[in-house]
Amino acid sequence: MIHIKTPAEIEEYGQAGSLSKAALRLAGSLVRPGISTREIDSAVEGFIRLHGGTPAFKGYGGFPGSVCSSINEEIVHGIPSPTIFLNEGDIITFDTGATVAGWVGDNAWTFYVGEVSAEVRGLCEVTRDCLEAGIEQAVPGNHLGDIGHAVQHLAESHGYGVVREYVGHGVGRTMHEDPNVPNFGKRGRGVKLQVGMIIAIEPMITLGTYKNHVLPNGWTVVTDDGLQSAHYENTIAITEDGPQILTQDDEGPWCPMQGGE
Repeated sequence: MIHIKTPAEIEEYGQAGSLSKAALRLAGSLVRPGISTREIDSAVEGFIRLHGGTPAFKGYGGFPGSVCSSINEEIVHGIPSPTIFLNEGDIITFDTGATVAGWVGDNAWTFYVGEVSAEVRGLCEVTRDCLEAGIEQAVPGNHLGDIGHAVQHLAESHGYGVVREYVGHGVGRTMHEDPNVPNFGKRGRGVKLQVGMIIAIEPMITLGTYKNHVLPNGWTVVTDDGLQSAHYENTIAITEDGPQILTQDDEGPWCPMQGGE
């Protein structure tokens, strides 16, 4: 069932979205060679709690961290660890979420660890552009297929892979609501977008194959060929005036952070 939100509920959701984006920026600001993913996770958890929120991911389905920390070939759901350290040339995706007043924020961004190769930079920049292209299609009267087609067409036109098994989703008072929001599709197909829907759009784009598998830890998803993956996400509301990005803060709607700028 798709839950349509009132204008007042969308405004309330903004607190969760803003804190989620601030937490994401904090995670990115800590990126440097030699730091452990657990250290970043702990800092973000403390930040969210200090500002009146609850880490939305911690304990969700048994996930042990507050931040999904996915490095290089890890597509999603990387588990923070005191024994995993960032290295020069890595890319890392942080997926952060904060629950505030019963609403669940959700966003993600891929960051560079020092200098990265031109090939990897290109992947990140195009994936960032895929997010923007998808959001531009999130208007009343369009369909989910319009969002997916925009993402898929742009990614594949650059020779990149589009992950199929993991998709965007509705979001609100729970982390995952209907509908699913695939990053592939055909124009005019799928659920029709209505004013009051809140959805997370999150392209997951790979340098090589889109095929993937889950590691023995039961969480971390990696590319089958071991090549890098990038992931960018914002939560938006469908409004009469077009898409309203709810995971934003004073830095602006497109989240101009290090990595894919």
